[in-house]
Amino acid sequence: MLEDVTRPQKVRAPKKITKTRLQNIALYYLRRFDTSVQNLRELLQKKIVEYARYNKDFDQGEALLWAEEVLKKFEECHYLDDRRFAENKIRGYLVAGKPRRYIENKLREKGVGFETIEQCFEDADYDPWETALNFARKKKIAGFREDVEKRREMRQKDMGTLVRAGFDYDLVLKILDYSPDEE
Repeated sequence: MLEDVTRPQKVRAPKKITKTRLQNIALYYLRRFDTSVQNLRELLQKKIVEYARYNKDFDQGEALLWAEEVLKKFEECHYLDDRRFAENKIRGYLVAGKPRRYIENKLREKGVGFETIEQCFEDADYDPWETALNFARKKKIAGFREDVEKRREMRQKDMGTLVRAGFDYDLVLKILDYSPDEE
């Protein structure tokens, strides 16, 4: 019988960080994802720190300056735009039925500023009622359950689902009492 022989895996050395390499990393990322300036900054910083851990003689300060230059250049070329990123994310989350609080938190995690988020919500014509209805419809909860008896049984659970999703309590009560047959 052959024994399982596990070979120690070789740790690959990270590629040398140069200004051109940082620019290529950023372009490759932007080709695949729309992102905020802060999120891309964190990605580049992670790559720099990873290489600096490998090469102790590497000047991290200079590389961080290169990263800032790349970010500035990409903003000038409109490859990076926090407003566009926020508008796209808000649009997608609203279609998915996500509440405003949830969307704001996700955008803040990505480094989008408070003013930008507020402006985008003003432009998006955010309606909490429609968003909550979309959410309930997709989850098939509250008035969107087929069986009326099941609606009564699951009222508390549906309320918890809506509140945990980030909807206001008053709105949750209205959604629970809503019936699509009323329209």
